[in-house]
Amino acid sequence: MKVNMRLNGRQIEAEAEDNELLLDFIRDRLGVKSVKAACWRGECGTCMAIVNGKAMKTCLMLAVEADGADIITAEGLGGQGGLSPLQRIFVKHGAMQCGFCTPAFVVNVHYLLTENPEASDEEIKEKLSGMICRCGTYNQMLPAIREAKRLYLKRKK
Repeated sequence: MKVNMRLNGRQIEAEAEDNELLLDFIRDRLGVKSVKAACWRGECGTCMAIVNGKAMKTCLMLAVEADGADIITAEGLGGQGGLSPLQRIFVKHGAMQCGFCTPAFVVNVHYLLTENPEASDEEIKEKLSGMICRCGTYNQMLPAIREAKRLYLKRKK
C-alpha cells in the first residue's frame, strides 16, 4: 500500500507492507535513523516520534496507520542540519552517554514541554518513566529539562 506522510517537514510517498511497523518504515525504508529499534513492544521508548502532535512509540503503530500523518523525529527538531536549542541543552548538560536513546528522550521532552512548559519534576519523571536509558543518565537529564523549560516558557508567551 502506498503511504503518504509528512516526515520532518518533507512530503513522503512510499510503499509499505500491510504489517510493517511505522518504526521499521521510518528507519529502514526512509533512512531516518534517530528512531531506534530495541524492544519492538513499546517497553523502552527508543522509537519515539511525534505523530500528528502526539508523542508515540512507533513500534506500536503500523506504517499504513500513519497514512496522511505529520511525523517529527529528532532529525526534524533541529531543521537545516543543526541542533535544536533543546538538543544543545542536552549536550551542554551531558544528558547522554552512548547516545542510543537520546533522540527519543529529546523528542519526548520536546513534546512534554510544548504541551506543558511548566511541568513539575514529578510530571517530567512520570512522562519519561516509559523510556529506558541503559546508561543511566537520568540524573543529567533533569537539570537539562529544567533549563529547557525556561526556553519553552518564553516561546509560549
